[in-house]
Amino acid sequence: MSEDTQPSMLRRLLERIFPKTPDFFALLTEQCQHVTVTTGRLVEFMESGDAAVGKLIRQDEHEADRVKVRNLHTLNESFSTPIDREDLYRAIVNLDEVVNYCKTTVSEMEVLGVTPDKHCLEMAMHIKLGADALALGYAKLARQPAEAAADADAARKAERRVEKNYRRALAELFVGDNYLDMFKRREIYRHLSNAADRMANCANTLHDIVVKMS
Repeated sequence: MSEDTQPSMLRRLLERIFPKTPDFFALLTEQCQHVTVTTGRLVEFMESGDAAVGKLIRQDEHEADRVKVRNLHTLNESFSTPIDREDLYRAIVNLDEVVNYCKTTVSEMEVLGVTPDKHCLEMAMHIKLGADALALGYAKLARQPAEAAADADAARKAERRVEKNYRRALAELFVGDNYLDMFKRREIYRHLSNAADRMANCANTLHDIVVKMS
């Protein structure tokens, strides 16, 4: 056996016994970036009502599922993690749920024949701001975890603004007698509110991770 072969065999043996820990910080950062793209398109859709943008959001949801499945598989197969496993699981699933609700919102608007209004746009804009804050926060975990707490707070504030918009939208909606439109729009507002709830869950998980890493 040559001297070159011995180190290579030893390295493979060590890798089997002590497998390399996946870069979960990079995986979460990538997943957050997918969410920011989709929420940006959601804002664009609420501004224009463009069916082509809605189609892109539906395509995003398929890609988001692929990323979620890959990340969960990586988590299940990993020997060790730099972050609590439960926190990783929560972050992966809730980030995917934000994209799911963006897609559901657009799909139901098209099926129900509901056009975007100012309330949809306002809620979408705050969801986008929250997603951007999450992306900044998760990207800081590898090197500056303590600084990510401010981004978690920013994402939670964005969720609270969505909820305020949601309640204001309902108050304005249930005036008059066009009940069919009322119930259609209420469904759309509810999906946007749900997207914001999942965003807040991601922010809470981010804050939990920061506390445990400090």
